Amino acid sequence: MNKTEILIIDDEAAIRKLLQIALESNGYKVREASNGKEGIIMAANHPPDLILLDIGLPDISGQDVLHQLKDWYQKPIIILSALDNEEDIVKALDNGASDYLTKPFRTAELMARIRSSIRRGETENNDANIVCADIEIDLVSRIVKRNNIIVKLTATEYNLMALLMRYQGKVLTHQYILREIWGLSYQSETQYLRVFVAQLRKKIEENPNQPKHILTESGVGYRFA
Repeated sequence: MNKTEILIIDDEAAIRKLLQIALESNGYKVREASNGKEGIIMAANHPPDLILLDIGLPDISGQDVLHQLKDWYQKPIIILSALDNEEDIVKALDNGASDYLTKPFRTAELMARIRSSIRRGETENNDANIVCADIEIDLVSRIVKRNNIIVKLTATEYNLMALLMRYQGKVLTHQYILREIWGLSYQSETQYLRVFVAQLRKKIEENPNQPKHILTESGVGYRFA
C-alpha cells in the first residue's frame, strides 16, 4: 500500500473533500489545512511527501506560502489554482513549485502529476542515470542515448537536455532555463532558446514536428515528458 503522505492547503472545504476522496482512493495519506499559516505550521511539524497548495488563500498569498516553504522544504509542491494567467504560473514555477494545475482539474490528470512529481524527486536525490522511455542520460559521463544509441550533442545541447531531464515532468520557465544554461544576461532571449530546443528535438525526437519528449507549455516554457 502506498504510504505517501500529502498535505492539502486550500480554503475551500468542497475542494479539500474532493481531493481527500481522490487521494485516499489512490492509497495516499491525507492531511488538510484551511489557510496558509496553518499549512506552514503543519508542514514544519511533520513534513509531508508532497504538498497541494492553493494560491488564493484567505490569510496570506499562496505565493508567499510557497516562498516560505521553499526556504527549507525540498519535496514537491503542486499549485492548484483558479488563476490561469501566465504571470501567476511563471511566478509560482520560478518560486520553486513542481507543477501548476488550474481549477477545475481532472482527477486523473492530478494523480498523474502527483506520481510524476514524486518520481522526479526520487530521481533527483538518488540517480545519476536517468531513463525516460527511449531516452537515457548518464549525468556522470555526460552521455545521452536514444534507443541505446549515443546521440551526439554539443556542450550547450547536452546542458539543456540534462536540465530538462533532471526535472522531467516539471514545467521549466523560459527565464529559468535561460538563466541556468546561459546566465542572467540571457533571460529575455526566448528566441535563442527556441532555436536550441528545435535543434535538440531534431536529434532526440522520432518526429520533431510532433515531439513526445520536449513539450512546449505555451507562453511559459518547456516540460520533458
